[in-house]
Parts: sequence; structure tokens; C-alpha cells
Amino acid sequence: MTKQNAIKLFEEKKVRTVWDDEAEEWYFSVVDVIEVLTESENPRKYWSVLKTRLKKEGNQTATNCSQLKMDASDGRKRLTDVATTEQLFRLIQSIPSPKAEPFKLWIAQVAKERLDQMQDPELSIEQAMMDYKRLGYSDNWINQRLKSIEIRKDLTDEWKKRGLEEGIQFATLTDIIYKTWADKTAKEYKQFKGLKKENLRDNMTNKELVLNMLAELSTKEISEVNNPEAFDEHAQVAKQGGTIARNARMELEAKTGQAVVSPVNAKKILQIKNEQK
Repeated sequence: MTKQNAIKLFEEKKVRTVWDDEAEEWYFSVVDVIEVLTESENPRKYWSVLKTRLKKEGNQTATNCSQLKMDASDGRKRLTDVATTEQLFRLIQSIPSPKAEPFKLWIAQVAKERLDQMQDPELSIEQAMMDYKRLGYSDNWINQRLKSIEIRKDLTDEWKKRGLEEGIQFATLTDIIYKTWADKTAKEYKQFKGLKKENLRDNMTNKELVLNMLAELSTKEISEVNNPEAFDEHAQVAKQGGTIARNARMELEAKTGQAVVSPVNAKKILQIKNEQK
């Protein structure tokens, strides 16, 4: 089963989702949906209590929920209860919320958009642009971010083609790239920016995005030429790609006297932007 993780926004609140290519089905994080509908401070506990009640009532929605790995608040992938679109519609009926009907319409729209995007991939890019615009990012930053997504995918496709596995191997090579050009692992970089569960690239400045793109693009192209096989060889390639971006970073900092790697995150960038307005 081929799965693609995604974040969907409902009223600017994140709902973790997974798209299954084979089943052509969305899976939604139940805990995220409950948090949106109830605004509970402890949606996991709310779901636990609700699930127990539904089981006692013989409601199959709760007992049939699957579990899939999704990004958790600590940055790791952890198993969490998920529901299909059909299951979610039935579950919402058990949750008293004024947002129930708007949320149902949102679910239906998400499902439709995915089917449309399968026919026209450009719609996926348009949707991402709309999501970032809604959060207040500038057009210039959005263009850089979308390009970085394309370059990242090219790199991970190269890794997959050479037999590397998603998870630890991808994360290790990514850390080597970050550490080489930015002097920080992904975890250290997020801590430097004051992030927890937020996406690191969504919190990079334009300069950081550009240099990270250079590092990943260089890694992919060096890999294509060198044809690494063992993981140690891939690690060397990742370091070489990161070094190219590091050299560019050092030269830029020498010319401008300004550090490229910045503690500024998206929240701070948007705050400064609003203050300037």
C-alpha cells in the first residue's frame, strides 16, 4: 500500500492525513478531528472516553478504526487511530459541535480535490499555494518553498531508486546534509528556531531554503554520477552535497557579515511582516 502523508487545514487548524494510492482513500487522524470539533485541551482523552462509549453501544466506527504512523508532536512517526471519509462522517454524528456540518463539507471537498489532482497534478501545487497564502506567507517565499518540495522529492526518489528505505536511512542522510551546510542536525536546527512539531522547512528564511535546496540538489546529482551502493557511500555523497551549500553559505556570510542560519521562525517572520504593515 503506497501512502502519502499530508497536512490539511480546516479553519487554519491542522489535520494529519494519509492518502492510500491503491485504495484511493483518505485516512484522517481521529484525534486531530476531535480537537477541531471540540476544541478540547486533551483530545486524546476525549477520544478514549468516546471510543469506550461507542464500543459499549455497539458502534462499529470505533472498533473498526485502523492505526497508521503519522508525525507526532515530538517529530517522530507514531501509530495513531485513523478513519476513512465514510467512518469520519459517522463518527462526527456522535460529537456535538457547531462545526460538524462545515467540517462534513470540508471532508467532502478534500476527497474531491484529491480525485481532481490525480487527473491534473498542477492542482496539487495550486492547493499548496492557497494553504501557504492563507497562513500569511509571501509570494516570494511560497515560490521558493514549492521549488524546495520538488527538489526534495527528486532527492528522495533517487534514494528510493538505489534501495534506501524511508525512515532512519532518509533521516540520517538528511541530518548529514543539514549538519554539513548548517552545522546543525534537523533536531538541533528545530531547537535553534524554537520549534516543536512544526515543519522545519516551513520555518526557514529564503536564504536558508535556497542553500538547503542547493545542498539537496547537489546530493542528488552527485549520486546520479557516482552510483553509490553501500549506505556509507550514500553518506559520503550527502556530505559532498552539503559541502557545496556550506561553501556558498560561508562566502555569502563573508561578503555580507550576516549569519545565514537564523533563529527566526515563521511565526516571527509573519509578526514582523504584520508590524511593518
